[in-house]
Amino acid sequence: MTKIYIPRDMAAIAMGAKRVVAAVQKEAASRGINIEIIRNGSRGMLWLEPLIEVETPAGRIGYGPVKPGDVGSLFDAGFLSGGAHPLGIGKVEEHPYFARQRRVTFQRCGVIDPVSCAEYIAHGGYKGLDRAFQIGPEATIAEIAASGLRGRGGAGFPTGVKWKTVADCPADKRYVVVNADEGDSGTFADRMIMEGDPFSLIEGMTICAFAIGSDKGYVYLRSEYPVVAEIFNESLAAAKAAGVLGKNIRGSNLSFDIELRIGAGAYVCGEETSLLESLEGKRGIVRAKPPLPAHAGLFGKPTVVNNVLSMATAPMILADGGAAYHALGMDRSRGTIPLQIAGNVKYAGLCEVPFGLTLDEIVNDIGGGTLSGRPVRAVQVGGPLGAYLPVSLFDTRFDYEAYVKVDSLIGHGGLVVFDDTVDMSWMARFGMEFCAIESCGKCTPCRIGSTRGVETIDKIRAGENAAANIELLKDLCNTMKFGSLCALGGFAPYPVESALRHFPEDFQKPALEAAAE
Repeated sequence: MTKIYIPRDMAAIAMGAKRVVAAVQKEAASRGINIEIIRNGSRGMLWLEPLIEVETPAGRIGYGPVKPGDVGSLFDAGFLSGGAHPLGIGKVEEHPYFARQRRVTFQRCGVIDPVSCAEYIAHGGYKGLDRAFQIGPEATIAEIAASGLRGRGGAGFPTGVKWKTVADCPADKRYVVVNADEGDSGTFADRMIMEGDPFSLIEGMTICAFAIGSDKGYVYLRSEYPVVAEIFNESLAAAKAAGVLGKNIRGSNLSFDIELRIGAGAYVCGEETSLLESLEGKRGIVRAKPPLPAHAGLFGKPTVVNNVLSMATAPMILADGGAAYHALGMDRSRGTIPLQIAGNVKYAGLCEVPFGLTLDEIVNDIGGGTLSGRPVRAVQVGGPLGAYLPVSLFDTRFDYEAYVKVDSLIGHGGLVVFDDTVDMSWMARFGMEFCAIESCGKCTPCRIGSTRGVETIDKIRAGENAAANIELLKDLCNTMKFGSLCALGGFAPYPVESALRHFPEDFQKPALEAAAE
């Protein structure tokens, strides 16, 4: 029986994957052909979704993007045995998009049935947890530290240091919390892992629980991800049935359970203390620090709060050793980074590469430049609160410290590409407006500053005393950056300041137009 892989990933579903599944089933039945359809995750080549893969003796052959109307011609072309067709891309792993990739975190994503624990184990799953059991909690934390893994949620804090801090904190209870409230524009890596390889997250959380001495974990998921919730709950049930979650995991003395919690759509709950407040059933507002969550987090107990990607990488680090992961990357940015390339770009998708590629290589070589065919003018890196980088900075290497040097941040690894038709004064306004809408309201610089920022940019765009208002806007950004309680208000100035710095002409044009009238 031929295996056909059709993604269950939200991006594929949005492009008609469910209709393609129905069409394939109907066509196969009409021809009396027995097939097995496996709803896998996405390979990350989003411009090809829905991407159908067929298992053949020569390997998995891909076809995409497939519409329901293409199915008949695929069968006519003998696609079940890898036959030639205009939508054919050949062996999926040999596609040029994979040429520069080094898949570690995403090595199984799009390859396996995401809700089959047996298939996960057959592809190397749970080797990391088994090794953790062999070497013990302290050595497990030491391996994570030796790998150089840093938080992939944006802060870039060393994961090993966080785990050790929680493990060393005296307490009768400790928690493992995963931040899956992926709300940045142009980011979808967390979603893809939880849809395509959820057991890597479950195993990573279990390794963390063993290392710090925890018996309870929570995954805080954004409400806009219903397919993720469905798949992850199926995976939790499968993990318990397979004995890799619950009591006496894999015959050990470790008992650990995971609960999925759904947020209500607040962007600020991506900030770890707001997330903890929400998990406790309270309004999601930022806590003052100290104490840090590592000392007094969920319900006042020491808590590890990690991003999905950070936690899902732990199994591979334990399985292969911290040194192998540390060998990838550059300087203090070790390992790989799953880049999410979106916006006005030819090849939008996810690409996992070692740290160190230049922005030019990412946008033009991997992303293929703009979809419109016009010149690239700017790339926003790090979500809606990230800086806008001009082409003159495209030699900047993807590295935490390198981005700090150019007054930018890596964030969650999302890149949004803009061509030369973009109005950067409008994009600066969008950044401030986003902050004003999403602010929890606890601190004055963020709550009031963002609203005044929108008003000030509107005055500049209208040509109203532009020079003085630009200076006022710069002063306001400085106050928000250093006076806000959390990163929402603290980072909101990045898109505004970078737009002012690199694209000043877009803030002068309205004034000139007003003068001409």
